Amino acid sequence: MDIKTLIRKEVLAQPGYRVDTTLCRIKMDAMENPFTIPPPLKKKLLEEMRKVSLNRYPEPGAPVLRKRFAQHYGVDTNMIMIGNGSDELIQTLCSALIDSSSTVMVPLPTFVMYRIIAINTGHMVIEVPLDETYDLDLDATLKQITKKSPVLIFLSYPNNPTGNCFSIKKITTIIEKSKGIVVVDEAYGSFSGKTLIPLLKKYDNLVILKTLSKVGLAGIRIGFLIGSPSLIHELDKVRLPYNINALSQVAAGFYLDHMDIFVGQTKEIIQRREELLNKLKKVNGIKPYSSQANFIFFSCDFDTDSVYEKLIKEGVLIKNLNSPGVLKNCMRVTVGTREENSEFLKALKKVLLK
Repeated sequence: MDIKTLIRKEVLAQPGYRVDTTLCRIKMDAMENPFTIPPPLKKKLLEEMRKVSLNRYPEPGAPVLRKRFAQHYGVDTNMIMIGNGSDELIQTLCSALIDSSSTVMVPLPTFVMYRIIAINTGHMVIEVPLDETYDLDLDATLKQITKKSPVLIFLSYPNNPTGNCFSIKKITTIIEKSKGIVVVDEAYGSFSGKTLIPLLKKYDNLVILKTLSKVGLAGIRIGFLIGSPSLIHELDKVRLPYNINALSQVAAGFYLDHMDIFVGQTKEIIQRREELLNKLKKVNGIKPYSSQANFIFFSCDFDTDSVYEKLIKEGVLIKNLNSPGVLKNCMRVTVGTREENSEFLKALKKVLLK
C-alpha cells in the first residue's frame, strides 16, 4: 500500500502544526499562564474529581456546563457550544461548511491552526497580509470578500502573534460585507478586557470563540463557541457525542466557582507584561510592540534563528517566528512570572552580545 495515494494532496503538502518539545528550565513559548492553582484549591479540585465515575461516559454536550458558561458570558444557553479546546471548535466549523470549492479567509500573520484545519477539511485558504501597523488591511480584505465570497473568515482578537486588537470599525465592516460566517477568536480577551459578544445581538453571521487555556487551565482543553441558536443547532450535529471528558467538565465548573483566583492571576500577568515591555524597549537591537495579550511580539536587528538557539542554551525557550516576509527576524515571548521575565531579559542581553 502506498499511503500517499490515499491522502489528499493538500494534506501531504503541508507540514502541520509543530509543537516545540525542547526541554528548558524556563518555558515562555506557548502563551500559558505561568501561575499554578494554589495548593489548597488544587486539593479541592482533586476532591471533586474523585467523585467522578470513570466507568461512565461524561454528560454528552456538557449541558450543565453550557448553562453555567452561558450565564457567565451573558448569552442564552442555546447560543453556546463547548469544545475540546478552541481547535476542535474551529474544526467543527470547517467540517460543517459546504464543499471544498468554498474558501476560508485569514489575515497574515495569525494563528496558524485556522489555515491548517481549513486545508485539512478540504477548503481553499486566502491569506490577506496585515497593514504596516499589523491592523487589518480593510481594502484588500473587502476586495477578496467581493471576489471569493469566503464562507468563513477568522479574526483573532487580540491577534496571535502580534498581540494587538484589530480596529473594531474594520471588523464590523467585514461582518457587514461578508455573506459568510465571521469568527472572532477571543482566546486572549481576558488580557485585553475587550469582547465583541454584545455584537452577537446585531449580527447573525458573527461567531465568538473563548477558551480557558490562557487563563490557567490549558491542560483541561476547554473552549467555547458562541453564535446564533440556528448555527449552534447545526454545528451540534457535527460535534462528537462525548467530546468533553468528565474530569475537564469538573475543572471548568471549578473555574467558575473560584474565578476570583484566576482573575487575580490575569491582572498580575497584565502588570508583568507592561513591565517586560518597558524593559524590552531598552534592549538595543530589539523592537517590541505593545500587546493586549499575555505575550509580547518583537523584531530583532539580528538573526533570530541564532538568537533562539543561544537562548535555549541559556535554558530559556521562546517562540521563533522567523520566516520570509512580515515575520522576518521576529519572535514572541510569553509573559512569565517576575523571576522568569528577569531571567529571560538577562539571557537575551547576554546572547545579543555574543
